[in-house]
Amino acid sequence: MSQSYDMSAVASHNKLGDLWVVIDGDVYDLSKFGKMHPGGEAVLKEYAGKDATEVFFEQHRLDVLRKYQRLKIGRLAGAKDHSLLAANPADAVSNVPYAEIPGMQPVFHSPYYTDSHKKFRIGCRAFVSKLQARADQFDRTGKEPTKEILSEIGMNGMFAARLGPGPWMKQLKALGITLPGGVAPEEFDQFHELIAQTEFSRLMTPGFIDGIGAGHLIGVPPIMHFGSPAMKEKYTAMCLKGEKIAALAITEPFVGSDVAGMRCTAKKSECGKFYIVNGAKKWITNGTFADLFVTAVRTGGKGAKGISMLMVERSPGLTTKLITTAYSPCAGTAYVEYNDVKVPVENLMGREGDGFKLVMHNFNHERWVIIANTLAQSRFIVEECFKWATQRVVFGKKLIDQPVIRFKFASMIAQLESVWSWLETITHEMNTMDFKTRQERLGGTIALCKYQATRVTQHIVDEAVQIFGGRALTKSGMGVKLEAFSRFVKYGAVYGGSEEICADLGVRQAMRFYPKDARL
Repeated sequence: MSQSYDMSAVASHNKLGDLWVVIDGDVYDLSKFGKMHPGGEAVLKEYAGKDATEVFFEQHRLDVLRKYQRLKIGRLAGAKDHSLLAANPADAVSNVPYAEIPGMQPVFHSPYYTDSHKKFRIGCRAFVSKLQARADQFDRTGKEPTKEILSEIGMNGMFAARLGPGPWMKQLKALGITLPGGVAPEEFDQFHELIAQTEFSRLMTPGFIDGIGAGHLIGVPPIMHFGSPAMKEKYTAMCLKGEKIAALAITEPFVGSDVAGMRCTAKKSECGKFYIVNGAKKWITNGTFADLFVTAVRTGGKGAKGISMLMVERSPGLTTKLITTAYSPCAGTAYVEYNDVKVPVENLMGREGDGFKLVMHNFNHERWVIIANTLAQSRFIVEECFKWATQRVVFGKKLIDQPVIRFKFASMIAQLESVWSWLETITHEMNTMDFKTRQERLGGTIALCKYQATRVTQHIVDEAVQIFGGRALTKSGMGVKLEAFSRFVKYGAVYGGSEEICADLGVRQAMRFYPKDARL
């Protein structure tokens, strides 16, 4: 049982070297903490022997209390029975307005989410919360995710879940892989994947989030969908379990959204048993530590019809170099060089000349994932803003009591929930449309939704920075999550097809189905 102290006992420890404070009813001994305190000893001295709850939460996140529980020596006599730490476990579902998917809140109803989805979310959040400390550390230091972390993710079904529903789900039981929440593989659908994507996004460590699978999760589907039976048998299990990591290698130094213009070549060897690959790829996520490179190459003439897709193992002639970008190096963003790399002809996906179609097929899911991730992180930022605005006092009022601040909240929430509803509609169609119809009709819609989602995300970040002020520009403290996300926010607007490309694609796709006899 925790030791109980009255306020007079706390007040007697009121100087540097013998310093106690009360925070949220708990008594902390900070006698040896003065020189470690980031804000210096003077601040501690001012509140020595006092209740520092209010000032603490103006300057610190709740996570700080979790980190320094070793300094807690007891509880203040007469304090309420439960503390804020007990009321806010790391894996809790938030009650802050608009902090969670609306259709999964207790008082709301949704045609999309079942009890299976709700169990799955609880399981995902429990798993992701256990990753948080490592996510923070790796994102800060730039260290690549370890094999142990990748295996842990794989065996807990979090690679399979983020690949979405597919034939690979039938293999999970045999591989010893379980899905969060006890969800059976046969009941897994597109909304389960949506939940998995959003829960990982709540780590709010953009580099680490991408490091644990952004490249892998767009590199594996071409193997699963278009690889030969032998290729699937060889690689599927290893990729699901996290034993092998794949990267999708499309973008080149001279070619971004213009996929049809790529220069990386693959020519048949004289013996006819190999493709000899030469060229370079750039900004390849997970590339620095990937084992497999799903690579678009030119096997024919100019244009889209000359492109093919190869599965290239890391082998002699293939080298990778880290590209330093705005977020953490732990994402493994790479420059990949191919110098006479020998690739067995059996590693061709589909037929020669099919590569462009395979790339376009992969884009729909990749863009859908980008939408889910950017909106989930935007939702987290709205929650952060609510918490800050109700804790921060300026001009004698809480921030949330200022009309101009409430207007910012209204703008953020209205835009977020509008595009989130669009995403749910698209997700429902992905669940119900047959494959051919989905490919024909959803590509443009997903592209437009991505365009809108990334615009909304930039607006939310802009308003959030104004709400947090200088703290939003600091890589520690109250605005640490926002600062990291503000450096990442433009990524979604560029990768997977830039905003301009997606907007144009959406309208061009619509015009394919424009009725010839429509008139004003």
